[in-house]
Amino acid sequence: MVSRDLVIVGGGPAGMAAAVSAYENGVKDILVLERDQYLGGILNQCVHTGFGLEYFKEILTGPEYAERFIEKVTRVPEIEVSLKSFVVHLAKDKTLTYIKPGKLETVRPKALIMATGCREKTREMVHIPGTRPAGIFSAGLAQKLINIEGLLPGKEVVIVGSGDIGLIMARRFTLEGAKVNAVVEIQKQSRGLLRNVVQCLEDFEIPLYFSHKIAKIYGKDRVEMVDIVKVDEQFNEVAGSQFRIACDTILVSVGLIPENELIEMAGVELDKNTNSPVSDEVNETSIPGIFVCGNSFKVYDLVDSVTKDSVIAGRIAAEYLRSLK
Repeated sequence: MVSRDLVIVGGGPAGMAAAVSAYENGVKDILVLERDQYLGGILNQCVHTGFGLEYFKEILTGPEYAERFIEKVTRVPEIEVSLKSFVVHLAKDKTLTYIKPGKLETVRPKALIMATGCREKTREMVHIPGTRPAGIFSAGLAQKLINIEGLLPGKEVVIVGSGDIGLIMARRFTLEGAKVNAVVEIQKQSRGLLRNVVQCLEDFEIPLYFSHKIAKIYGKDRVEMVDIVKVDEQFNEVAGSQFRIACDTILVSVGLIPENELIEMAGVELDKNTNSPVSDEVNETSIPGIFVCGNSFKVYDLVDSVTKDSVIAGRIAAEYLRSLK
């Protein structure tokens, strides 16, 4: 077993900002574990602009924003980065077990920062009835297929929910030659940023149905159509309001869940409604020495806010390490 001063799980914008901050606050032994083959996290597939306005005072794409921090991390010898490293177990004493190609490693840090981000809610979590054909994707998966893999998942699209990724993907599908027939939102207003509603839907004349939901999905081998129905204040279906839209693809963009199963395994107290750590202080958890930052602490709208939050996490982790001496 190897002992380290600080281990950071996650090499996305949160993990990289926390590593740089911890180093600048005096920590000289830092290990960053990232399960992907590259640093950058979700930013690598976010090729649209709109990043960096608050933190860098510039308009950047996701990969450009990530590159700024990748350069900071890789130029510091005291920050070791381990890619393709998937953490499978976390004990209460902060001992981590992770898998990397050809190896099973164990490390016990004095302090631990979890920057594991979020995962997307699925169709099953919002109870959309109907068959289970091919063609139903989370919005983030569709984004990865188009922007990273160069694949177009479908030609006739309906998007469930108006989260930012769903709005951005409505524009992306349109630019790639597909047709977005509708964005269906059960609430009275969009879950996403106003600028995304304007730039991604209104500018492309994509219909947005507020106070509506998908009543049923049809299709055997592939999605064929959906029934859409209006809902009232209590989200009950309004009789006689149902209509049908043909499509071969459904994107689900109904929110994010902080990915905190590892700290739950270690015994950290979590809020069952949000899956975030129960904490009186920013970034801290119920176990001393385990800190959480970025979207795994709470879901942010902007990556600039994630960076600011993670800078704080790096600083308080450094303060904690100094308190042990």
